[in-house]
Amino acid sequence: MKLRASHLIGFRQVRHRLHARAPAGAALEVASALCGLQAQVLSCAELMLWARVETLPHGFVAKALWEERSLLKTWAMRGTLHLLPSKEYGLWQAALSTYRHYLRPSWLRYMKITAAELERLMEAVGVALDARPHTRAELAAAVEAVTSKRVARPVRDSWGMALKPASFRGKLCFGPSRGQNVTFINPRDWLGGVPKAATAPEAALSEVLRRFFSAHGPAPVVDLSRWWGFQGAEGKRALQLARDELCEVEVDGEAAYALAKDRDELRNAAPVPGVRLIPGFDQYTLVASGGAARFLPHARHRRQVFRNQGWISAVVLVDGKMAGVWKHGRKGKSLRVGVEPFTTLPARTRRAAGEEAERLAAFLGAPELELRWS
Repeated sequence: MKLRASHLIGFRQVRHRLHARAPAGAALEVASALCGLQAQVLSCAELMLWARVETLPHGFVAKALWEERSLLKTWAMRGTLHLLPSKEYGLWQAALSTYRHYLRPSWLRYMKITAAELERLMEAVGVALDARPHTRAELAAAVEAVTSKRVARPVRDSWGMALKPASFRGKLCFGPSRGQNVTFINPRDWLGGVPKAATAPEAALSEVLRRFFSAHGPAPVVDLSRWWGFQGAEGKRALQLARDELCEVEVDGEAAYALAKDRDELRNAAPVPGVRLIPGFDQYTLVASGGAARFLPHARHRRQVFRNQGWISAVVLVDGKMAGVWKHGRKGKSLRVGVEPFTTLPARTRRAAGEEAERLAAFLGAPELELRWS
């Protein structure tokens, strides 16, 4: 099936809830549909939901994480912090357990640890963490008590690399911060028993692939690999896990894959008119990075969205395309929103962006709004 970029854009708008906001109370369902929320900047994760859910309560994410425990914070795809629906944690953890990159000699040399020592470290983390959140220093001391100073050293000396393998094995997730210190806890204790994955790791990964293409399709193998962190030919091999449910398509002549059941929807998809302010690190922007030319008025604007050191800007979406970048900050009672469009925008688009900014100010509890255009 041959498709144009307009089909892809319209399809993703709908699957990302950027065509019409989801009803109030659907935030967890939206987080699930997006395959989690990237969360190295926690405020951005909440704004991902704000952009998609009607009347999202301010502070929803903090309440869901630390009070209701309906969201869980952990290292997930690509070893990046994500928020995942807690009821789906068993599925995601089973899929993440297929990661093996940390057993490569180059990774072990970089961490100055042997494979045997890493196994001891992961087991020790699972033993040390219980129902009480541990700071990094407390976890390092507990690991050292049951192993050795050498095995515990990477816990103290690296921000997260030494602990990510333990999170992939389901032995660690994040607890509530204690002052300026992050804490870690065993998911089993935090969730009152880890939800069991209904499938084995490879079957769980197959389900994750289906979810990726449901939200982010059509996509070439390279986009899938970038999202999950596959290396070399791993992504192409992984497609075999879901081969019976995938079909090959062309998007403006580029080979891509989609779920076979989505063919009719793709064939009839078209960009949905409207303006949205979506935050930094948004899943819509992140997955579009490989084919960003389809979403931008000109290639030169790419560097304003996909910046150095993996930073992804907040974006103004107009009819599903990236029409500019924006930022916000508080000053007293005012919310300052600065918009930098890539090209001249018509008056109706500027008005719609202003309405989005007003909605943001109300969400953040700012009684005044200063909207500035560059």
